[in-house]
Amino acid sequence: MGLVVPIKKSANSAYLELKNLLSEKINEVETLIQLKLKSDVDLIEKMSNHHLSSGGKRLRALLTLGSAKLTGFNEQARDINLAACVELIHSATLLHDDVIDESKLRRGSQTTNSIWGNQSSILVGDYLLSRCFEMMVEDGDLEILKLLSSTSARIAQGEVLQLQHKGEADLLEETYIEIINLKTASLFAAATKTGACLSKSNEKEKKALESYGKNLGLAFQIADDALDYYAKEKFFGKKIGKDFFEGKVTLPLISIFQKGNDKEKSHLTEIMKKEKRTEEDFNQILTLINKYKTVESTFKKAEYFVNVSYDALAIFPDTDDKRILQNLTSFSLNRSF
Repeated sequence: MGLVVPIKKSANSAYLELKNLLSEKINEVETLIQLKLKSDVDLIEKMSNHHLSSGGKRLRALLTLGSAKLTGFNEQARDINLAACVELIHSATLLHDDVIDESKLRRGSQTTNSIWGNQSSILVGDYLLSRCFEMMVEDGDLEILKLLSSTSARIAQGEVLQLQHKGEADLLEETYIEIINLKTASLFAAATKTGACLSKSNEKEKKALESYGKNLGLAFQIADDALDYYAKEKFFGKKIGKDFFEGKVTLPLISIFQKGNDKEKSHLTEIMKKEKRTEEDFNQILTLINKYKTVESTFKKAEYFVNVSYDALAIFPDTDDKRILQNLTSFSLNRSF
C-alpha cells in the first residue's frame, strides 16, 4: 500500500461500509449494553444512558465483530457479548478520562461529570467495568478473559504514565508512542484479537489481527492529536486545543521541540509548565505549528501506522471482509466525524 491519503468522503465510506455490513449485529450489541446497564439505582441508569446516548462510532465493537467474521466465526451470541464487553471497557475509560481531564463536553454533549459530579462519574465507570467482567466470566473463554482484563490494566497504566509526564515539553517521542499504545492502541488490538480468538484461529492469524488493531489504534490516536490543532468543533464535539489547555504534550508539540530553536523550545517549555494556559498561549503555539508544519508531519507519522495496519491483513485470503477492514485504515487518518 503506497503512502496515499484518501479523501475524507472515501474514508467515511469505509467506516459506513463496515457498519452496514454488521448492522444487525451492532444493533444487538447496543441492545445488550442497554440490558446489562439496567440498575435498581436510578442514578446509575440515568448516568450510563446519558453517557452512551451521546453518540460514538462503536468502532471497537465493530472491529471485534469484523475480525470474527473475517476469521470464519459463524455462531450466535458470543461475538455480540464480547463486542459489548470491549465497548463497555471503552465507555468506562471515557468516564474516568473526563474526570481526570475535567472535561465539560464529549461529542458535543455535556459530560456526566459536568452534570452529576466527579464522584458519581468515577463510580459509574467502575460499574460499567464490573458489568463487563461479569459478561466475560459468563463467556468462559480464559484466553479472552486474560486478554481483556490485562488490556484494562494497560489502559490504566497509560493514563497514569500520561499524568506522570503532563506538561513536559521535552517529552520523548518514544514515551508518547508508549502512552498512546497503552491508552488507545491496546484496546484496538484486544478487539481485533478477540475476534480471532472467537474463531479459534491459529497463532499467526491472531498475531496478524492484533497487529492490525494495534497499528490502526496508533494511527487513530496520532491523527486525533493532530486534529486537536485544526479540526472543526462541530465535527468532533470537543473544543479545539483541548489537549493543549489540559497540558497534554502530543506529537505536534513534540515536533516543535524537535525542530525549534533554543528560544522557541524555552518558550514552549514555559507555556507547558503553567498551571493554566491562555488563548494567547495557544495562538503562539499555533504560529510555531504552522512554521514547522508539525500537523503535516504528525499525519505523516500516522500514515506510517496506517500502512503497517493495512499490510498486517495480507496473510488472509482476498475477500470482501478483508477489503472492508483494510479500507477502514483510511478512516483513522481522514475521518470527518
